[in-house]
Amino acid sequence: SLSLSLAATSTPLAAEAAPEAARIVLANFSITPSDLHLAAGKPVTLHFVNEGSGGHNFAARKFFAAASMDDATRKRLGKKGVVELAKGTATDVTLTPRAGAYKVKCTHFLHAGFGMTGTITVG
Repeated sequence: SLSLSLAATSTPLAAEAAPEAARIVLANFSITPSDLHLAAGKPVTLHFVNEGSGGHNFAARKFFAAASMDDATRKRLGKKGVVELAKGTATDVTLTPRAGAYKVKCTHFLHAGFGMTGTITVG
């Protein structure tokens, strides 16, 4: 009984509350990973990095609209649900996703046609 209680208290509470992280790289002309899998109802920080030679974005309006997030993040994404990144920049978006299958694309001119598309599956 003593060993069980020691094991239970050895994990810091802050670590349990911290969201998981997922790295998403935008490049010429790809989104990696192109198929992102997340757990429904579990907080996650999406770390977006633009490694391309120009600007790119991550547009997932239905995904962002369904997710729970703080008001500042919701305002930053706007009604169109877009994370905009200039060349060489990065940003984080912390949210709690809702179950479903969502499409993603870069809305810059012709980028989706060149392969900047993907899916987010939340289960």
